[in-house]
Parts: sequence; C-alpha cells; structure tokens
Amino acid sequence: MVFTLDSSLASAIGPAAAKKVERAFGLQTVGEMLAHYPRRYADPAELTPIRDLPVGETVTIVAEVLSSKARSMRNRSGAMTDVIIGDEHGRVSLTFFAKNIQQAEWRVKELYRGRRGVFSGKVGMYQDVTQFAHPQYELFDDEESAQRRADDRANRPIPIYPATSAVSSAQFRELIEKVLPDIGEVPDPVPAEVRGREGLLDARTALMQIHRPQTSQEVDPAVRTLRMHEALVLQTALLQQRAAVRALSATPRPALPGGLLEGFDATLPYTLTADQKTVGERIMTDLTGDWPMNRLVQGEVGSGKTLVALRAMLQVAESGGQAALIAPTEVLASQHLRSITRMLGPDLAARLMPTLLTGQLSAPERRKAALRVASGQSLIVVGTHALLGEKTTFADLGLVVVDEQHRFGVEQREALRAKGSSPHALVLTATPIPRTVAMTVFGDLDTSVIRSMPAGRAGIETFVAPLAERPEWFRRVWDRAAEEVAQGRQVFAVCAAIDTTKKTAEDEQEPPAAADESPTGPRWGVVQLDALLATHPTVGGLRRAVLHGKMPADEKDAVMRAFARGEIDLLIATTVIEVGVDVPNASTMIVLDADRFGVSQLHQLRGRVGRGEVPGLCLLVTEAEEGSLARERVEAVAATLDGFALAEVDLELRGEGDVLGSTQSGVRSSLKLLRVVKDSKLIARARELAEDILHADPLLTAHTGLREVIARRVTEDDRAALAKN
Repeated sequence: MVFTLDSSLASAIGPAAAKKVERAFGLQTVGEMLAHYPRRYADPAELTPIRDLPVGETVTIVAEVLSSKARSMRNRSGAMTDVIIGDEHGRVSLTFFAKNIQQAEWRVKELYRGRRGVFSGKVGMYQDVTQFAHPQYELFDDEESAQRRADDRANRPIPIYPATSAVSSAQFRELIEKVLPDIGEVPDPVPAEVRGREGLLDARTALMQIHRPQTSQEVDPAVRTLRMHEALVLQTALLQQRAAVRALSATPRPALPGGLLEGFDATLPYTLTADQKTVGERIMTDLTGDWPMNRLVQGEVGSGKTLVALRAMLQVAESGGQAALIAPTEVLASQHLRSITRMLGPDLAARLMPTLLTGQLSAPERRKAALRVASGQSLIVVGTHALLGEKTTFADLGLVVVDEQHRFGVEQREALRAKGSSPHALVLTATPIPRTVAMTVFGDLDTSVIRSMPAGRAGIETFVAPLAERPEWFRRVWDRAAEEVAQGRQVFAVCAAIDTTKKTAEDEQEPPAAADESPTGPRWGVVQLDALLATHPTVGGLRRAVLHGKMPADEKDAVMRAFARGEIDLLIATTVIEVGVDVPNASTMIVLDADRFGVSQLHQLRGRVGRGEVPGLCLLVTEAEEGSLARERVEAVAATLDGFALAEVDLELRGEGDVLGSTQSGVRSSLKLLRVVKDSKLIARARELAEDILHADPLLTAHTGLREVIARRVTEDDRAALAKN
C-alpha cells in the first residue's frame, strides 16, 4: 500500500499504534509522523567496548542484561533496581530509582537476564565498578531482531527519537521503518533549479536519509535540506501575509499643513534624535499609503518610542481618526496616559481628550470613559485588556499601538484591530530583538530601529554584587542606597517574588531556574525585603512603599504617583515596574536575586534609572556562583549598555525556544530543525529565495510543491495567527 503525507496514521500503522502515537505526540498523519525527526544519532563509533568506556563522558553501548534485582531503600522512602549489563569486554552497573518496591519490581520484569538492548549513560566509577549515571535504554524485542539490529548498528547510525513513557524511541523507530518503504510522492517546496544551485537533496531523499541514514555522512545533507524547507515555507508564508495586508485598502491619514502634528512639533522643548526623525518620517509615509501600516519599532529603553507613537496618533487624529494604545499592565497604562497628557500640553490634551480605559476603573468611571471612546470624543485611548471587551467600541479606530507586544497573545491583538476598518498598526518593543529572530517571528512586519538616545541623559553604571564571594557587600548595597537618598534622589529595589512563603500568579512569571541554579526559588520577596529594611540601620528611616501586581489598581496608581512626586524614597517592587515607568529623579536600581531574571529583563529594569540629568546606578545582587550560567547572565548585563548586543547574548545563553516564547502560535512555534542563531545565514537566504519566487509567481501557480507544503504546514489557524501579528 502506498501512503501519502496526508494519509492517516491509522491506515499506515494500525488504529492501536496510531492512538498511542497521537496521545504521546499529537501526530495524526504520516507527514506529521515523518516530521518527528530524530533528536540525535548513536553513531557506530559510539558503541564503545565496555573496557574502553571513558569516565565522565556519555556513551552508547549494545549489551546484555546479566542480572537485576529490586530492593527498598534503607534510609528514606522509595526503592531502587540494581542492574548489571555486559558484553564480551566487561560489565556496567545501572541503578534506577522508584517511588515504591512495586515500580522497582516492574523494571526487573522488563530487564530480565538475557535481555539485550542499546544502553546509554554518563560513565562513572564507584568502588572500581563502572556505572552509568541517569541511564537510558532501548530493548530489542527478540534474539533474532537483537542480532539483526546489532549487525545494523555496526554499519549505520541509530536514530534516537524524542520519546515518552508510552512510546519509546525504539518503538517509534520501528513505526518509521514500517512506513518509510511505502511512502509515495513527496512534494518538494524547493524548485529543482534552486536545489541544484544550493546543493540540496530532493524532499524524498532527505526524509529517507534523516530517518534511515546508511552512514553518518548522510545525516548533515538531509538536515540542511529539511531546515531549508522549514525556512522557505516560513518566509514564504510571512511574505504572503505581508502581501495580503497590502492588498487591503486603508484610510489615508495625512499630516496637514498647520495641523495637530505640526503644532505639536513646534512646542517640543527639545530636538528629535536622528533615529526618531527617520522612523517618524517612515511612519508618516506609511499612514498615507494605500494599505494599512504594519510596522514594528524597536528601541532601547528610554530612546523615545512613546514620542514617536504619539506623533503617529496626532497624524491620525487630524482626520478625526482614533488611536488606541494597549499596554500590558495597569501601572504602565496609567503611566502612558500621564506621559501623553504631559507631552500634549493643556490645549492639545483638551482637544484630543486622552482617556484611560482599564478593567479596574469603577463602574461609573468606566461607563464615562467608554462613552467618550464610542462617541469619538476621545481621539487617544490608552488601556489594558479592557480595550478588548465587547462593550468597548470606537467611532473611527485608525491606529492601533501595541506596547511591549511580547506580553500579548495574537488573539488579543487581533481583537483590538478588529474594532476598526483595516486600521494601521504600530508595534513597540523595548526588548531588542536579534535580526534573525525578527526575520523569523516578525517577517511580515516592516521593522524600524531607534538606537540613538535623547540628549541630556546622564547614563548608567552597572555593578554586580556577588554575595557568594563577598557577603559583606549586601550591607554596602543599602548604605549606597541611603547615600543616594541623602542627595535627594530615589531608589528602586526589585524582587523576583511578592512573598517567598507563597506562590502567586505574578511570582510564576519569573524566569525558570537554569540547570545550575537552585530550584527552590528566589530568596527575597517584596514582603520579606520590606520587613528587613524596616529595621535596617541606614535605610530603616527612609520613606518606603511596596508595589506589586496583586495590589488594587487604584492603590498601585497612588503609589506610583507618590513616587513620581518624590514622596517616596525607596520603592520595593516586583517587575511590575519593568517597562514604561518614568521617574527622572530615580537614580538607583537594586535588583535582588538578579540571577533569577533573564538578560533582557535585567536590561529593562536598569532602564528605569538614569532617565534624566541624574546619573543612574544599577546594582545586581546575586548569590550565583562564579562561572555558573546564572552568573554569566548577570555579568553580561553589567558589561554593556547595548541592548542589541545583550539580545544576541540572551539568545545564545537561553536558546531561541525561550526567546520566541509560547504566545507565537502556529508555524512560528513549530520549528523542528531550524535554529535562528545557528541557521541565521540559511534563514536570510530563504528570505531572498521566497522574495524571488513570489515576485515571479505571486500565487505559486508554477510552484506546486511549495504551495502544497505551505497548505499542509501552515493551516488556516496558522494564517490567522500570522495575520494577527
């Protein structure tokens, strides 16, 4: 029977096996199964004789079970299974831990004497006995297949697949072997002339070689080919989405001579930076185009993105259009409203009536705000998720501004854009995005960057307080804070948790601990730090306040207003102050448990100080050991103020899985082999190829393979996700 990539798994491997595979991996078709690629290969060279196993390295061997027994643990609850495996060259001890004796005995039944298989683990020695730490294994089903597979392994690499307790790598490999010989035609997304020029395999050969390589030399060409498939499909889909947006008609929003924008610019007490001018001119042109603007503006913390956005809002307002700015938190939305109102001045503010719309307004306040928005009286609307509610309507929504876009899911952004008729969209982020990530995630957006900073900024100095080596520096940190306050300045102290004795929703947003970090969570919470500082000899008498996401909106706003007015010396907060909060008199940022934060997050927090004429000081307090990955992150931030350089460091340290995030749904989060750091040149090349293909053949009429693969991999839901970005 011949199978296509769209054939159901049930027809190819049987209903029972198909059900197990779907439950384990969510795979339903032959194509999806074949896209479940090996995560690595056990090369024949790795099948080292036991007598030659190198201590400290992870190895793979073919061996036979010589003995196995289960026993309860002596000094604590649980049980363990002791297994001895061997070949003609020696023996290895394996230990498996279990919750109870029944689980341990179950493993004895599986690993019985005479059973053969492939065993992997890190080689160690204990009392002159060779051991495998964290052992893994794949057992052969019977002696005949054992010999056959052992012979195979002597000649070709062994694919090791991502597995679960229900479907092992060996079981999955058996299913792949069952299906591969009967695969029919495989659509190829790369045109034949491009394959030849780029040195790529055809699609069918690539699938065969990645799942059943005859030699280790066959793996890399297959992987490279399939990575190009992913990159080309993704870039073509993104460019198609850009073309689809440009096929829409938009209401032109020109700036008029003597209009709102010109009047606003004339009142500015400072000159726009070169980057602000360049990006502003690009946006002005976009707003008068035939299709909706779809632009991402990246800018360093404090580079003036809000001013650029406000100028776009004024241009839209000249034709009576409304602009809606959505922010991720109540604190940031309130801050934006105050900042916009201040920049507009009393006359323009009265004409445009900037309005705040959040979920925690009182019912009468919310009705009043909603009426202003629905009637068109308010031409600038700032809010949180409340803007997305069914009851929130606009008279003429002409511009959507999304601040810190990574905080929103695609559905939320689309819900706001759907409240207008093809409104223009401006996406802001103070989190610098590496070029390859921007190309992969935001390839359907036009991108602008603001690098230069406004004049008059005093700058920031950053220091690490390494408590692991110098615990006495903890006292010095607070002495330094008191010195700043004595000079009339203000201090932020940021914690990774609200209360370390409890787990709240806000705490759960902190970055997960790296492999070399303590999994017990941060030492300091806002509650604990406030209690400590209340009796501290140097800062105990300062005017303190706390701020976190669990506080009522009016209370949070009152605290931030008081801090902005200089009525609070030391603000103890969570990352609720990470973005957008602007207090020029704040000179010092102290980050406790700094190793609990990501590189970009630390850079964002640092950007809250040094925003005026007062020099900024950032103290990153950490107990992470020198040389650890956690400490490396903190020291990377202290080493440079260049957010774009830090974005590259962050990508290298954390990997693109974290950087891309889980809110980008569809094709963007389903990359199997493509890696945006390692494959940056390949992605750029795929972009060029996609542009050439679509320029010559916009409907892909002559590129049936590419069209078919996009149709299979990029579903309607995925296209909707792309459209919402």
